Amino acid sequence: MAKSDTHPFYDMHTHGFVRVATATPKVRTADVAYNAQGIIEQARKADGQGVDLLLYPELCLSSYAIDDLHLQTALLESVERHLAQIVDVSRDLTPVLVIGAPLRRNGRIYNCAIAITRGQLLGVVPKSYLPNYREFYEKRWFSHGRDCVGLQIDVNGESVPFGTDLIFNASDLPGFTFGIEICEDFWSPNPPATGAALAGATILLNLSASNITIGKSDERHMLTRASSSRLVCAYAYSASGYGESTTDLSWDGQGMIYELGDLMVESVRFDHEPELCVTDIDTRRILAERMRMQTWGDAADAADRPEDWYRRASFEHGAARKDIGLVRPVRRFPFVPNRREKLDEDCYEAFNIQVDALMRRIEATHAKCLTIGISGGLDSTHALLVAAKAMDRLGRPRTDIRGYTMPGFATSDHTKSNAWKLMKAFSISAEEIDIKPAARQMLEDIEHPFSEGEPVYDVTFENVQAGLRTDYLFRLAGHHGGFVLGTGDLSELALGWCTYGVGDQMSHYGVNSGVPKTLIQYLIRWTTTTHQFDDGVDDVLLAILDTEISPELVPAGEDGEIQSTQSIIGPYELNDFFLHHVIRYGQSPSHVAFLAWHAWQDAKDGQWPIDFPQENRNEYDLATIAGWLEKFVKRFFGLSQFKRSAMPNGPKVSAGGALSPRGDWRAPSDAVADVWLEDLKRALPPL
Repeated sequence: MAKSDTHPFYDMHTHGFVRVATATPKVRTADVAYNAQGIIEQARKADGQGVDLLLYPELCLSSYAIDDLHLQTALLESVERHLAQIVDVSRDLTPVLVIGAPLRRNGRIYNCAIAITRGQLLGVVPKSYLPNYREFYEKRWFSHGRDCVGLQIDVNGESVPFGTDLIFNASDLPGFTFGIEICEDFWSPNPPATGAALAGATILLNLSASNITIGKSDERHMLTRASSSRLVCAYAYSASGYGESTTDLSWDGQGMIYELGDLMVESVRFDHEPELCVTDIDTRRILAERMRMQTWGDAADAADRPEDWYRRASFEHGAARKDIGLVRPVRRFPFVPNRREKLDEDCYEAFNIQVDALMRRIEATHAKCLTIGISGGLDSTHALLVAAKAMDRLGRPRTDIRGYTMPGFATSDHTKSNAWKLMKAFSISAEEIDIKPAARQMLEDIEHPFSEGEPVYDVTFENVQAGLRTDYLFRLAGHHGGFVLGTGDLSELALGWCTYGVGDQMSHYGVNSGVPKTLIQYLIRWTTTTHQFDDGVDDVLLAILDTEISPELVPAGEDGEIQSTQSIIGPYELNDFFLHHVIRYGQSPSHVAFLAWHAWQDAKDGQWPIDFPQENRNEYDLATIAGWLEKFVKRFFGLSQFKRSAMPNGPKVSAGGALSPRGDWRAPSDAVADVWLEDLKRALPPL
């Protein structure tokens, strides 16, 4: 698809992204000129990659492990001279540079982070907490900066803001606001970056030296991930690497960037060559999370509103507005587990959330049985898996599950056969009720054209069948002293793809209501690969996974083509992607479209769930994404809320969100979708 590189839609900055990188520059012990050149080389390389914010290690200009040489006047003067050189070079570079260097003020030396952009020293942040234990002796050379607020520092004849009360923001890029702490600061019980985050910084930077010992990399990951999650921000960390003195210590050059607890990118450790570690940070996602998390505002209030007393060093970033791609992992299946080392644990947890919830409901209601409609499709299959495991764990026979297959006018032999195979494989009480006679009677009673022999397959024709199935299940549950186990999933609730009232929208307990279609598919496959059930079950489960998703309410056409759900409402993999970003982060449709385009335009890369079938790896262009997203917006915001407002109980499963009106999602049933449709229409390029 041809596109204009200059259309605002394709520019990541339009959507609130900031390209952040950590640098591991070349270093030579106490060689300030050599180190300055290494800093400049990485700055130029980052400029070529469209980086907006570049983080260097602690004291990278002087080098860190030089002990008492920090107190040498010649070295400190060389630092200031070469700092001026770096500032001058930055005039022609896009990235804001944050470098580490020792600086003097009023007879003291401070371990400092220095922010530089476009030939300007924006400000200097001193280190708050100086380690002076085990291998560290920083109090021998430096003064702490904890009391340094509202101050200035003279650097090469220029008075520059100095203190731990500084945050930095781009006046022309909303959301591009960063704060700084240095190494030991985030090992302390009271990290100074907390105040910077509460004052509005969406990105936090840590310039670190941090020698490497066994297990320390894991500790850094733990602290960085925790900081990004607890402070609701992106957190970039850059440690000193090859070239520092190894008199007593060693250095691995670890760089990493987390966003809201998610690892976005990590450097190669122990690399002999300089390295950039680059990713794009979604500041809109961060700000949206802060807005919906009331604890965030309460914490800011409890801290006497840091935004009122932090100083802002503002700058005009002036980044080129054009398509420079998106350097960021965007999960195509955000509801599906994607950590290989935690895959079994994550799937086990998701599955057992449902099992545990159902067990509690069975015990609370003293149900004699569970009543469930078995269609041979994905949702009823998964609900049966949950029900079987719940009965096993309660020590009850699976015959207490009463399964009914209820063929209608469009039920295929294939799905009916799968339904019977499934019920037999699980040894449940199984029966078949043909709903066609009752459906014909109802259609005749309401004078539907079908009763006169006309092939009219409208919504009424479909809903008569769906309603009868549910009506039978409710009466059967009452007759046998049990309750109806709902099979509808989160994706169907989002799209309103269910029959309201006495239809598949209703049940006594909706065990799948917190599980989207893509996760159901994955969990069923997981039960086969981990052999959760008896021999003979896996084959029928795999056959069900390979079956076209269809409500089977309209007879096949003359060409034999069956009713396809996804041809009507769109691919579930796209709809689940849209749903995640809308309900979890409140992202606008234009932002979701941008993410989806970058996620789905290339099916050949590695961003697939673990062991995802090769034959199911689809790709979508922007026109296709925009078309289905428009339909999603109309259904989700404008047509379907009344069904969700009356949905039965069911467990939340994913942190990605749920749609219960008593939990994650509370919305009016009579809202219109115009605002969201306008956002999408206004932002998209000509397609």
